[in-house]
This record gives sequence, C-alpha cells and structure tokens, in this order.
Amino acid sequence: MLVDRELTVHYANPAAENLFELSTKALVGHTLAEIFADDRVLVNAIEYARANNCSYTEHDLELGAAGHNKPHLSCTISPVEMETPAPAIGSSSSLSLLEFRHIEQELKISREERLLDQSQANRELIRNLAHEIKNPLGGIRGAAQLLERELERPNLHEYTQVIMKEADRLQSLMDRLLTPHRLPQKAPLNIHEVLERVRSLILAEYPRDVTIRRDYDTSLPLLEGDREQLIQVVLNIMRNAAQAMSGNGQITLKTRVARQATLARRRYKHALELQITDTGPGIAEDLRERIFYPLVSGREGGSGLGLTLAQTFVTQHHGTITFESQPGNTTFTLLLPIDYSENGNRK
Repeated sequence: MLVDRELTVHYANPAAENLFELSTKALVGHTLAEIFADDRVLVNAIEYARANNCSYTEHDLELGAAGHNKPHLSCTISPVEMETPAPAIGSSSSLSLLEFRHIEQELKISREERLLDQSQANRELIRNLAHEIKNPLGGIRGAAQLLERELERPNLHEYTQVIMKEADRLQSLMDRLLTPHRLPQKAPLNIHEVLERVRSLILAEYPRDVTIRRDYDTSLPLLEGDREQLIQVVLNIMRNAAQAMSGNGQITLKTRVARQATLARRRYKHALELQITDTGPGIAEDLRERIFYPLVSGREGGSGLGLTLAQTFVTQHHGTITFESQPGNTTFTLLLPIDYSENGNRK
C-alpha cells in the first residue's frame, strides 16, 4: 500500500485487498483511520520511519477493518520520494510504502517450540525430583509398617495406616511423573475406536448429566500411534472437561483431515485433526500460559499432571496440542501427522 503525508491510501495491490478483505474502492482514497479499527501502532511506525528517513519494521501488529478479523502482521514502512508527482497523488510527492506480511504461522511455530522446550525442561526437572523422592518414600513406608507391628494399642494403627496410604499415594504420583519416558509403541489404529473407548469410560463415570456428541469423519485413514497413550491423552482431556463442568454439560468430539499441516517445522500433506469441545466455564486467564506445565491445576485437589502427560504423549507422536477457551466453550485441538507417499500409499 502507498499512503501520503495525510495517511490517505493512494494504492493497494490485490494482495492487500485479500489480506484485509476489502476492495480497492474501500481502500484507495480513504485514510488509515477510516479503514482500520485501531491504527495507532501502524501510525506510530509510519511517523518514526518518516522522522528518521529510514525503513522501519513493526514486527507484531494486529490490524483489521471494523467487523473483520485482525490478523497478526509485520509491516515494513519505507519512505518513497517521487520526482514527478503522479496525477492521482497531486502535489504530494512524499509517500510511504507499507509492505504487510502474515506472521501467524511464524508465531504458531515459535509458540510450539517454546512450549516444547519448556515441556522438555519441566519433564527433566520433574523426573529428577521423582527419582529423589521415591527413595525416602520407600523408607517412610517401611518404617511405618515396622512401627505398626510394635504398637500394642490397636487404635494407634489408624495413624500408621495414614502414613502408609499417603506414602502409596505419593509413590503413585512419582510413577506417573516417570511414565512419559516410555517411547510410544506404534501400530495402525482407528482413532474412532480410541474415542469410543474413552467415551464409554466417561459415560460410566458421569452416567446422568454429561452428554457426549460425536461428529466423526468416517473416511479418516488408520493412524500410526500408540493405542494406550492416545487413550490416555483423550481420557485426560475429557475427564478434565467433565470435572470442569461439574459433571453437567456437553462434550463434542470432532474429527477431520487437515491438509498441508506444519508440525514441529515439518510439512505433512495430511494430518488428523481431533477437537474436544466442552461447555464448561473455561480456563482461567492466569492459567492459560501455564496450563501444560506439570503440577499446575485449576481444580482444587487436582494433580496438575493430566495435560502435561497429554502434551508429552502427543509430542512423542510428532503432533501438537493447542486450545482456545471462553466461558461456555473450550476446545482442545490435537493434530497428529498422517504420512503418505506421492502415490497415496502409506510410507
């Protein structure tokens, strides 16, 4: 786009029309303030480029017309001096060239890499802690057993039982923390069989007021995956959803094929997209950046391991797990790669 000193648009190419979902008529001859819902960041960048007579790039810009999407963009502003003013521009020969570029994919990849690095660091930390904690736990439980045998008053056995039960609970927690380090045992599987297995488990736990709606693409091919790990992934997400709804609401399972998906910087012709949506209260704002971290839970009494394990298992399948949340609608989206050769056969 070309804008003059008054920030009036004098030219917009077809790519700009597509980007902002506006016609040339809606762009050319209008000021940036008339076109965009909030142009402050862009105007500041233009003023900086003009004041310093240099090219300047604003790397993270959300810009869109009122009532339209506001994509994440980068914008490079370059001052342009025209020796002979164009007729449409009149006497104004000082223009600014605005070059916009989508950065949604870059932000997505950066976010995935950051989450992956953080997840790996967290898992290593937790794994080391789990190993350190398991040894004294065994000693505590053994000492409680010996003490119980020596106690003459039976009513005191209640206290040793508490010690042993709590030691067993912590031992189970440590085992769960160490579980993700088992590599997936992949074999061809039907994702809908996994979903139906988890569906039956959730309905058994919440038989009255949880409704599970299915929206399956039955043409999906078989997936190479670890059946038990994927069952655990879906179960953890759906159980969290049911608990968030206090056992009263609807969960929707939706499967589709995603084409030309980029997962962990690798391009796949096809990927399996699984969406799990619930009608619960949503994820608290202060938890959203940390929701996949271990021991972070929005529920009192929660271990904070369900989504950590889910992310670990999905990552081991070279996939991604993301979420969008607002009150009444929270959706977790899983993307798992499906590899095909050029002639359509599985690699």
